Amino acid sequence: MEYKDYYQTLGVPRNATADDIRSAYRKLALQYHPDRNPGDRRAEDKFKDANEAYQVLSDPQKRARYDQLGSAYSSWQRNGGQGGFNWEEWFASRARSGQGSVNVDDFFGGRGGFSDFFDAIFGGMSAAGYPGAGSASRSRGQFPEQPVSITLQEAYQGASRLLESNGRRVQVKIPAGVKTGSKIRAAGGGPSGADIYLKVTVTPDPRFEREGDDLKTQAQVDVFTALLGGEADVETLAGRVKLTIPPGTQPEQLIRLAGRGMPKLKNPQEKGDLFVRVKVRLPKELTTEQKALLEQAARLAQK
Repeated sequence: MEYKDYYQTLGVPRNATADDIRSAYRKLALQYHPDRNPGDRRAEDKFKDANEAYQVLSDPQKRARYDQLGSAYSSWQRNGGQGGFNWEEWFASRARSGQGSVNVDDFFGGRGGFSDFFDAIFGGMSAAGYPGAGSASRSRGQFPEQPVSITLQEAYQGASRLLESNGRRVQVKIPAGVKTGSKIRAAGGGPSGADIYLKVTVTPDPRFEREGDDLKTQAQVDVFTALLGGEADVETLAGRVKLTIPPGTQPEQLIRLAGRGMPKLKNPQEKGDLFVRVKVRLPKELTTEQKALLEQAARLAQK
Protein backbone atom coordinates (compact mmCIF):
# COMPACT_ATOMS: atom_id res chain seq x y z
CA MET A 1 0.00 0.00 0.00
CA GLU A 2 1.29 3.46 -0.87
CA TYR A 3 1.58 6.13 1.81
CA LYS A 4 -0.41 9.28 1.00
CA ASP A 5 1.00 12.62 2.19
CA TYR A 6 -2.13 14.66 2.87
CA TYR A 7 -0.14 17.72 3.87
CA GLN A 8 1.63 17.68 0.53
CA THR A 9 -1.68 17.18 -1.27
CA LEU A 10 -3.04 20.41 0.22
CA GLY A 11 0.30 22.19 0.04
CA VAL A 12 0.43 23.05 3.76
CA PRO A 13 3.10 22.42 6.44
CA ARG A 14 2.58 19.74 9.06
CA ASN A 15 1.96 22.41 11.71
CA ALA A 16 -0.73 24.13 9.61
CA THR A 17 -3.66 25.62 11.50
CA ALA A 18 -7.28 24.67 10.86
CA ASP A 19 -7.73 27.96 8.96
CA ASP A 20 -4.66 27.21 6.81
CA ILE A 21 -6.03 23.78 5.95
CA ARG A 22 -9.50 25.13 5.16
CA SER A 23 -8.11 27.90 2.95
CA ALA A 24 -5.82 25.53 1.03
CA TYR A 25 -8.65 23.08 0.47
CA ARG A 26 -11.03 25.74 -0.83
CA LYS A 27 -8.40 27.00 -3.27
CA LEU A 28 -7.78 23.51 -4.69
CA ALA A 29 -11.47 22.60 -4.72
CA LEU A 30 -12.28 25.72 -6.72
CA GLN A 31 -9.49 24.98 -9.17
CA TYR A 32 -10.34 21.32 -9.74
CA HIS A 33 -14.11 21.24 -9.12
CA PRO A 34 -15.79 18.96 -11.71
CA ASP A 35 -18.24 21.71 -12.66
CA ARG A 36 -15.29 23.82 -13.80
CA ASN A 37 -13.48 20.94 -15.50
CA PRO A 38 -16.14 18.83 -17.27
CA GLY A 39 -14.74 15.59 -18.64
CA ASP A 40 -11.26 16.21 -17.20
CA ARG A 41 -10.29 12.99 -15.39
CA ARG A 42 -7.05 14.47 -14.03
CA ALA A 43 -8.93 17.39 -12.45
CA GLU A 44 -11.49 14.95 -11.02
CA ASP A 45 -8.71 12.90 -9.39
CA LYS A 46 -7.11 16.06 -7.99
CA PHE A 47 -10.47 17.12 -6.54
CA LYS A 48 -10.97 13.71 -4.89
CA ASP A 49 -7.43 13.77 -3.47
CA ALA A 50 -7.97 17.25 -2.01
CA ASN A 51 -11.31 16.23 -0.52
CA GLU A 52 -9.82 13.10 1.09
CA ALA A 53 -6.91 15.10 2.53
CA TYR A 54 -9.31 17.69 3.93
CA GLN A 55 -11.52 15.02 5.51
CA VAL A 56 -8.50 13.79 7.46
CA LEU A 57 -6.67 17.00 8.35
CA SER A 58 -9.79 18.99 9.27
CA ASP A 59 -10.83 16.39 11.87
CA PRO A 60 -8.66 16.56 15.03
CA GLN A 61 -9.00 12.86 15.85
CA LYS A 62 -8.30 11.61 12.34
CA ARG A 63 -5.43 14.08 11.99
CA ALA A 64 -3.88 12.84 15.24
CA ARG A 65 -4.05 9.23 14.08
CA TYR A 66 -2.66 10.15 10.66
CA ASP A 67 0.23 12.03 12.33
CA GLN A 68 1.02 8.93 14.39
CA LEU A 69 1.35 6.95 11.19
CA GLY A 70 3.37 9.77 9.61
CA SER A 71 5.86 9.69 12.48
CA ALA A 72 6.31 5.93 12.13
CA TYR A 73 6.66 6.21 8.35
CA SER A 74 9.19 9.08 8.61
CA SER A 75 11.22 7.09 11.14
CA TRP A 76 11.33 4.14 8.74
CA GLN A 77 12.52 6.47 5.95
CA ARG A 78 15.23 8.02 8.15
CA ASN A 79 16.51 4.51 8.93
CA GLY A 80 17.05 3.82 5.25
CA GLY A 81 13.62 2.60 4.18
CA GLN A 82 14.83 -0.95 3.60
CA GLY A 83 12.47 -3.82 2.89
CA GLY A 84 9.29 -1.79 2.63
CA PHE A 85 7.29 -0.22 5.43
CA ASN A 86 5.75 -2.84 7.74
CA TRP A 87 2.05 -1.91 7.55
CA GLU A 88 0.98 -5.08 9.34
CA GLU A 89 3.12 -4.26 12.36
CA TRP A 90 1.74 -0.73 12.57
CA PHE A 91 -1.85 -1.92 12.29
CA ALA A 92 -1.19 -4.58 14.91
CA SER A 93 0.15 -1.97 17.32
CA ARG A 94 -2.96 0.18 16.73
CA ALA A 95 -5.19 -2.83 17.36
CA ARG A 96 -3.42 -3.59 20.66
CA SER A 97 -4.12 -0.01 21.74
CA GLY A 98 -7.81 -0.29 20.81
CA GLN A 99 -7.44 1.39 17.42
CA GLY A 100 -7.85 -1.62 15.17
CA SER A 101 -8.79 -1.35 11.51
CA VAL A 102 -11.95 -2.69 9.89
CA ASN A 103 -12.83 -2.37 6.22
CA VAL A 104 -15.91 -0.15 6.32
CA ASP A 105 -16.78 -1.11 2.74
CA ASP A 106 -17.80 -4.56 4.03
CA PHE A 107 -20.39 -2.89 6.23
CA PHE A 108 -21.34 0.32 4.55
CA GLY A 109 -21.34 -0.37 0.81
CA GLY A 110 -18.82 2.26 -0.32
CA ARG A 111 -16.91 5.28 0.96
CA GLY A 112 -17.69 7.81 -1.76
CA GLY A 113 -14.41 7.47 -3.66
CA PHE A 114 -11.95 7.47 -0.75
CA SER A 115 -8.73 5.53 -1.29
CA ASP A 116 -7.74 2.14 0.12
CA PHE A 117 -5.19 4.01 2.24
CA PHE A 118 -7.99 6.03 3.88
CA ASP A 119 -10.10 2.93 4.52
CA ALA A 120 -7.16 1.00 5.95
CA ILE A 121 -6.18 3.78 8.35
CA PHE A 122 -9.59 5.03 9.43
CA GLY A 123 -12.04 2.20 8.79
CA GLY A 124 -11.95 0.99 12.38
CA MET A 125 -11.83 4.17 14.42
CA SER A 126 -13.50 3.85 17.78
CA ALA A 127 -16.86 5.15 18.90
CA ALA A 128 -15.41 8.55 19.71
CA GLY A 129 -14.65 8.95 16.03
CA TYR A 130 -15.73 6.98 12.98
CA PRO A 131 -16.79 3.43 13.86
CA GLY A 132 -16.39 0.37 11.71
CA ALA A 133 -18.47 -2.79 11.56
CA GLY A 134 -17.46 -4.04 14.98
CA SER A 135 -17.25 -0.73 16.83
CA ALA A 136 -20.36 1.28 16.01
CA SER A 137 -21.08 3.78 18.75
CA ARG A 138 -24.28 3.52 20.75
CA SER A 139 -26.78 6.34 20.96
CA ARG A 140 -30.50 6.88 21.37
CA GLY A 141 -30.88 3.76 23.48
CA GLN A 142 -29.85 0.60 21.61
CA PHE A 143 -29.19 2.00 18.13
CA PRO A 144 -25.58 2.30 16.92
CA GLU A 145 -24.40 5.13 14.67
CA GLN A 146 -22.55 4.98 11.37
CA PRO A 147 -21.03 8.13 9.83
CA VAL A 148 -21.79 9.07 6.24
CA SER A 149 -20.40 11.96 4.20
CA ILE A 150 -22.45 13.66 1.51
CA THR A 151 -21.83 16.68 -0.69
CA LEU A 152 -23.66 19.97 -0.30
CA GLN A 153 -25.35 19.24 -3.64
CA GLU A 154 -26.66 15.95 -2.22
CA ALA A 155 -27.83 17.77 0.90
CA TYR A 156 -29.76 20.13 -1.39
CA GLN A 157 -31.33 17.44 -3.58
CA GLY A 158 -31.53 14.53 -1.16
CA ALA A 159 -29.46 11.38 -1.54
CA SER A 160 -29.39 7.68 -0.79
CA ARG A 161 -26.84 5.23 0.53
CA LEU A 162 -26.63 1.45 0.40
CA LEU A 163 -25.95 -0.32 3.70
CA GLU A 164 -24.63 -3.85 3.47
CA SER A 165 -24.21 -6.27 6.39
CA ASN A 166 -24.17 -10.05 6.57
CA GLY A 167 -25.28 -10.29 2.96
CA ARG A 168 -28.27 -7.97 3.48
CA ARG A 169 -28.64 -4.68 1.64
CA VAL A 170 -30.77 -1.77 2.76
CA GLN A 171 -31.25 1.39 0.69
CA VAL A 172 -31.50 4.45 2.95
CA LYS A 173 -32.85 7.78 1.76
CA ILE A 174 -31.21 10.92 3.10
CA PRO A 175 -33.71 13.78 2.93
CA ALA A 176 -33.00 17.17 1.40
CA GLY A 177 -31.97 19.81 3.90
CA VAL A 178 -29.84 17.68 6.22
CA LYS A 179 -26.99 19.37 8.05
CA THR A 180 -23.76 18.11 9.54
CA GLY A 181 -24.81 16.26 12.68
CA SER A 182 -28.23 15.22 11.35
CA LYS A 183 -29.11 11.61 12.17
CA ILE A 184 -31.16 9.39 9.86
CA ARG A 185 -32.67 6.21 11.24
CA ALA A 186 -32.17 3.20 8.97
CA ALA A 187 -34.56 0.44 10.04
CA GLY A 188 -32.86 -2.96 9.74
CA GLY A 189 -29.68 -1.45 8.28
CA GLY A 190 -27.27 -2.62 10.97
CA PRO A 191 -25.61 -5.93 11.80
CA SER A 192 -28.06 -8.83 12.20
CA GLY A 193 -30.90 -6.61 10.98
CA ALA A 194 -30.66 -4.15 13.87
CA ASP A 195 -31.66 -0.54 13.36
CA ILE A 196 -28.90 2.01 12.93
CA TYR A 197 -28.54 5.79 12.73
CA LEU A 198 -26.58 7.42 9.94
CA LYS A 199 -24.76 10.46 11.30
CA VAL A 200 -24.40 12.91 8.43
CA THR A 201 -21.39 15.07 7.59
CA VAL A 202 -21.93 17.55 4.76
CA THR A 203 -18.56 18.16 3.11
CA PRO A 204 -17.61 21.77 2.30
CA ASP A 205 -18.42 23.13 -1.14
CA PRO A 206 -15.88 25.71 -2.36
CA ARG A 207 -18.62 27.72 -4.06
CA PHE A 208 -20.82 28.30 -1.02
CA GLU A 209 -20.79 28.95 2.70
CA ARG A 210 -23.73 27.56 4.63
CA GLU A 211 -25.35 29.22 7.62
CA GLY A 212 -28.36 27.19 8.69
CA ASP A 213 -30.65 27.11 5.67
CA ASP A 214 -29.02 30.16 4.05
CA LEU A 215 -26.11 30.12 1.63
CA LYS A 216 -23.50 32.72 0.76
CA THR A 217 -21.57 33.01 -2.48
CA GLN A 218 -19.79 35.63 -4.58
CA ALA A 219 -20.27 37.31 -7.95
CA GLN A 220 -17.75 39.42 -9.82
CA VAL A 221 -18.83 42.48 -11.80
CA ASP A 222 -16.84 45.17 -13.53
CA VAL A 223 -16.83 48.69 -12.16
CA PHE A 224 -19.09 49.99 -14.90
CA THR A 225 -21.81 47.42 -14.10
CA ALA A 226 -21.53 48.38 -10.44
CA LEU A 227 -21.91 52.08 -11.30
CA LEU A 228 -24.60 51.83 -13.96
CA GLY A 229 -26.39 48.61 -13.04
CA GLY A 230 -26.77 45.44 -15.05
CA GLU A 231 -26.69 41.69 -14.57
CA ALA A 232 -24.26 39.05 -13.36
CA ASP A 233 -24.26 35.26 -13.63
CA VAL A 234 -24.52 33.54 -10.26
CA GLU A 235 -24.18 29.85 -9.44
CA THR A 236 -26.89 28.30 -7.29
CA LEU A 237 -27.36 24.68 -6.31
CA ALA A 238 -30.22 24.55 -8.82
CA GLY A 239 -28.16 26.02 -11.68
CA ARG A 240 -27.02 29.42 -12.89
CA VAL A 241 -29.30 32.44 -12.60
CA LYS A 242 -29.11 36.09 -13.59
CA LEU A 243 -28.58 38.48 -10.68
CA THR A 244 -29.81 42.05 -11.11
CA ILE A 245 -27.11 44.54 -10.10
CA PRO A 246 -28.70 47.87 -9.07
CA PRO A 247 -26.96 51.11 -10.14
CA GLY A 248 -24.50 52.30 -7.52
CA THR A 249 -23.83 48.85 -6.07
CA GLN A 250 -20.98 49.04 -3.57
CA PRO A 251 -18.01 46.64 -3.31
CA GLU A 252 -18.75 43.77 -0.88
CA GLN A 253 -22.47 44.63 -0.91
CA LEU A 254 -24.77 41.67 -0.18
CA ILE A 255 -27.72 41.03 -2.47
CA ARG A 256 -30.36 38.54 -1.32
CA LEU A 257 -31.92 35.97 -3.63
CA ALA A 258 -34.97 34.76 -1.73
CA GLY A 259 -35.67 31.03 -1.77
CA ARG A 260 -32.35 30.10 -3.42
CA GLY A 261 -30.80 28.58 -0.30
CA MET A 262 -31.08 25.13 1.26
CA PRO A 263 -34.36 23.25 1.66
CA LYS A 264 -35.75 23.24 5.18
CA LEU A 265 -35.43 19.73 6.57
CA LYS A 266 -38.99 19.51 7.92
CA ASN A 267 -40.51 21.27 4.91
CA PRO A 268 -38.28 20.91 1.83
CA GLN A 269 -40.69 22.95 -0.28
CA GLU A 270 -39.50 25.97 1.66
CA LYS A 271 -35.94 27.13 1.19
CA GLY A 272 -33.56 29.55 2.82
CA ASP A 273 -32.01 32.47 0.96
CA LEU A 274 -28.85 32.90 -1.06
CA PHE A 275 -26.78 35.97 -0.25
CA VAL A 276 -24.46 37.12 -3.02
CA ARG A 277 -21.45 39.24 -2.10
CA VAL A 278 -20.58 41.54 -4.98
CA LYS A 279 -16.90 41.70 -5.89
CA VAL A 280 -16.19 44.77 -8.01
CA ARG A 281 -13.41 44.21 -10.53
CA LEU A 282 -11.41 47.35 -11.38
CA PRO A 283 -9.80 47.59 -14.82
CA LYS A 284 -5.99 47.58 -14.83
CA GLU A 285 -5.89 49.57 -18.06
CA LEU A 286 -8.27 52.08 -19.63
CA THR A 287 -8.66 53.09 -23.24
CA THR A 288 -8.12 56.72 -24.07
CA GLU A 289 -11.86 57.21 -24.53
CA GLN A 290 -12.68 55.52 -21.20
CA LYS A 291 -10.14 57.65 -19.38
CA ALA A 292 -11.52 60.85 -20.93
CA LEU A 293 -15.09 59.95 -19.99
CA LEU A 294 -14.12 59.11 -16.42
CA GLU A 295 -12.20 62.37 -16.07
CA GLN A 296 -15.25 64.22 -17.33
CA ALA A 297 -17.45 62.35 -14.82
CA ALA A 298 -15.03 63.21 -12.03
CA ARG A 299 -15.17 66.91 -12.89
CA LEU A 300 -18.97 66.82 -12.94
CA ALA A 301 -19.01 65.08 -9.54
CA GLN A 302 -16.96 67.90 -8.04
CA LYS A 303 -19.39 70.61 -9.12
